[in-house]
Amino acid sequence: MTTTQYEYVPGLAGVPATRSAISDIDGQRGILKYRGYAIQELVQGSNFTETAWLVIEGNLPTKAEFAKFDHDLRQRRSISFRIRDILMSLPATGHPMEALQAGVAAFGMFYPKNIRDTQLNYESGVRLIAKLPTIVAANHRIRNGDDPVMPRDDLDHAANFLYMLTGKELDPLVAKIFDVCLILHAEHTINASTFSAMVTASTLADPYTVISSAIGTLSGPLHGGANERVLETLREIGSVKNVRPYIEEKIRNKEVVMGMGHREYKTMDPRATILKDLCKQLFGKLGSTPLYDIAEEVEKVMAEAVGAKGVWPNVDFYSGIVYDKMGIPVDLFTPVFAIARVAGWVAHWREQIADNRILRPTQIYVGEPDRKYVPMEQRG
Repeated sequence: MTTTQYEYVPGLAGVPATRSAISDIDGQRGILKYRGYAIQELVQGSNFTETAWLVIEGNLPTKAEFAKFDHDLRQRRSISFRIRDILMSLPATGHPMEALQAGVAAFGMFYPKNIRDTQLNYESGVRLIAKLPTIVAANHRIRNGDDPVMPRDDLDHAANFLYMLTGKELDPLVAKIFDVCLILHAEHTINASTFSAMVTASTLADPYTVISSAIGTLSGPLHGGANERVLETLREIGSVKNVRPYIEEKIRNKEVVMGMGHREYKTMDPRATILKDLCKQLFGKLGSTPLYDIAEEVEKVMAEAVGAKGVWPNVDFYSGIVYDKMGIPVDLFTPVFAIARVAGWVAHWREQIADNRILRPTQIYVGEPDRKYVPMEQRG
């Protein structure tokens, strides 16, 4: 019987699980940085490919490094016909996140892996970043009765995904905004899916298994699935005039308003601020939508009611509206999240194995102290 005393912290809130140099959050001031660079600066000057390199390698790439990384990503977008066969064998009713997890898990059987080999680790990271969009787009088309669209190496990362998804090149502004969305979702410290990746990585599992475990964690409605539920909420509200009574009832019943509040931020999520501006640009180009008007009213009413308590829009609140306007189906919102966040997962995988110790937390036992076994015939 142990006599050690531990403090139980539900959800491990505020408990440091690692030392990391990848990203940092100042929740009180609403600041997010990747490798010391403010997210606002990266959105203004960078692109997803460069940001992925930064997150993984630790510094902005030189021209030569960027050219090689960009070339390697473009050349590794295709997936094996056997992976396509796996996708074709899956039920059309399955969620795209389940298909994505299955496809990524299968990667480990197709490609060499040795976590002590630096070059193989680089190639594994490139494959994962390059091929996740292809799996998502191919599965979407297959489950809707269409043939997959082959990737094009003349398009950048964001534009190529939208092309594979729709079979046509979209407006350059749409592709640019989607690229910004990928940057905003690329990394966010030790969230649930990243922690899952770290735990799996700490066992020295291969990188495809590591990313598959992260995808499984991201699929939960309290993590990546939140932006799907935001859009459902906005559609349920239906009109601007319904917002106030809807929110007041939610607050009265102590129910969560999806897309509002974040464990880390006590002010508005900086990514939500950027996404809100992207909404204006997108709708200015493609036409307005009632969902945006409803969202703005929700933000206003929530600010009046609970803003003083630090409950503000998070990244999920506006991302779903942006994706919906782009024509991306609701059930692809979370897979799109994964397409971006794989950069952060790869970075944390590499950081974990560079100075590894298996993650093995303890527990506080609350069960019966001492019990004696009673034979079946004596139990009545």
